[in-house]
Amino acid sequence: MYSVTVLRPTAASTCGAACTLKQAGNRVLIVGVYSTATRSQRTFMTWKKNRDETAKAVVPAARNNQSPGTRSLSSTRPRWIKDFFPKFETDKIVEVETAWKHPVYTEEQMRAISVAHREVRNWSDRVALMMVKLLRWGMDTVTGYKHPKKGKPLPPKFEMTEEKWLNRFLFLESVAGVPGMVGGMLRHLRSLRLMRRDNGWIESLLEEAYNERMHLLTFMKMAEPGWFMRLMVLGAQGVFFNAFFLSYLCSPRTCHRFVGYLEEEAVHTYTRAIEDLEAGKLPKWQNMEAPEIAVQYWNMLEGKPKMLDLPLYIRADEAKHPEVNHTMGNLNQKTDPNPYTIKFREPVNRPVPSKGTDIVKPTGWEREEVIV
Repeated sequence: MYSVTVLRPTAASTCGAACTLKQAGNRVLIVGVYSTATRSQRTFMTWKKNRDETAKAVVPAARNNQSPGTRSLSSTRPRWIKDFFPKFETDKIVEVETAWKHPVYTEEQMRAISVAHREVRNWSDRVALMMVKLLRWGMDTVTGYKHPKKGKPLPPKFEMTEEKWLNRFLFLESVAGVPGMVGGMLRHLRSLRLMRRDNGWIESLLEEAYNERMHLLTFMKMAEPGWFMRLMVLGAQGVFFNAFFLSYLCSPRTCHRFVGYLEEEAVHTYTRAIEDLEAGKLPKWQNMEAPEIAVQYWNMLEGKPKMLDLPLYIRADEAKHPEVNHTMGNLNQKTDPNPYTIKFREPVNRPVPSKGTDIVKPTGWEREEVIV
């Protein structure tokens, strides 16, 4: 039997247990203890205790960039983050593999990517470009970003820091993952409704949406958005999804042109981020290792991939998206096959579209170049 001094008489009830106490002068004798917590409550309390103990050990290492599986920059307070795509805790399942294997990029191919723009040729292109400019204005306003003009320095308030870049990347990728999913979904439903093949378009559109989502998950390993950013993403996604849904029903060609122009802006953004990194303007990222999710997805080069390598890979992805969407905007939306999934009867002695960066044509392929 033990004697204890009661400091907080209500403490026993807060821990999920009730105590039978017997007072003896200034001492209280514990006669018996019985649990009032349910099984789920006890499980939750055990999980919370283990999480807090793990967080105490992990957070200092994350601040020193010693653990690639944690977030080193965050707009909210640091806390233990559950890994994305967690392994199933079973005896036989090891991990979940993606159905879309990413092509391997060489450093030479990634360095060869440059900013390009497809000139407006008709009213459909003009409408698409105007909508992209409007969307970019809203995105720049939200993320505090501004493209520098040639020969003119940016005002101090537009100087980009690691936190500002992450906010822009997170917002950009959360929006960029919508068009491919909407287009693929509508074409999938159309194929079912008409009981007709889609000629390979659905796969490429869904793969593009998946690729953009992987960009988002990669940046989520580096920073956790605060409630304001989450609210902005929620509102933007709700408006953009429905607007793009209705627009794709009316004119798929214009929508693909819109995405092509939008991805041109993404290439511009990542090019500037690479320039800032190489110029030493982002010191927190100089020696930071790339997140493990990125190393596995892009099959990054040997050695220890750094943060400097990450925007090179993402920019290479973004450079293929305007090519794909501008090309799709040039095709007959109902009958032409997807040139990125076709096989020719005989070897072709000329450049043809590919999923990798071995051949990049950012302004898109004309119909007569791919449909023969």
